[in-house]
Amino acid sequence: AATAPRVPSTRLALHHFDTSYSLHLGALWPSVRAALLCEQKYGALLNNFAAADHVPQELELLNATNFVSEASQKVQQWQRGAAVGEAARGCQEGSGEGRTAMQAETMTQAEMSPPLCASVSSKIKCYTFPRGDITRFRPARPDSLGLLDYYLMDAASLLPVLALNVQPGDFVLDLCAAPGGKTLALLQTGFCGHLAANDVSISRTKRLYQILHSYVPKEIRDTVSVTSYDGRDWDQVKGGTFHKVLVDVPCTTDRHSAMEEDNNIFHRRRTKERQMLPMLQLQLLM
Repeated sequence: AATAPRVPSTRLALHHFDTSYSLHLGALWPSVRAALLCEQKYGALLNNFAAADHVPQELELLNATNFVSEASQKVQQWQRGAAVGEAARGCQEGSGEGRTAMQAETMTQAEMSPPLCASVSSKIKCYTFPRGDITRFRPARPDSLGLLDYYLMDAASLLPVLALNVQPGDFVLDLCAAPGGKTLALLQTGFCGHLAANDVSISRTKRLYQILHSYVPKEIRDTVSVTSYDGRDWDQVKGGTFHKVLVDVPCTTDRHSAMEEDNNIFHRRRTKERQMLPMLQLQLLM
């Protein structure tokens, strides 16, 4: 009997995405699909521990911008705009001195309101090139102590770290930490009293160790504990109480699945593993 032709894992992945995401995203899916199939663009997360004060100016000369500070400024503008709208409604409802006082009070509250996660966003600096600009960042360079000046990562990976809004002295657990970009970003805040970085994969944990040694001085590394436990068993094997927990659960890694055959979760040998992903994600989150 003739053997059925082998369908590439990338084609299986793209067919799955076309079937699933077109239902969820509708008319947005074609543009998302095009972005998925484009070369990945990276952000440069500046390393606050390195002596690299010249790097921001160097990147800005290349037309890169710190998207974190830009987002913070947009939030401030939105808050002020909302306050102006609220003041205008108050003016319509009030009269005379009462109306003026209400408007002044509303504007003062807007000026005093900090932007979203301001304390965190002022510490985290990540430079990206504008949309449509496919310029690549140069490789990271070491300072006089051997610490690299920035870490290249998917800029969207910073969003969970910003949302976590770590406060000074917080004990933080990064349950699925490898390869280490989010762990490094958490340390950039300077707020972690202690950081537990865990990943079930021993090989990926080795990569996490490498990143910590390349970017973080020893006195800060001493505040980080790295383990390789199954996150589902954390309470039984490790336990402890944390102020904040970050769980970046395993997923189908869509761009890799659509572009690369190597280690592709849509390979037929990994069908069962892929089918069990939603259950694994739920167990980790619970």
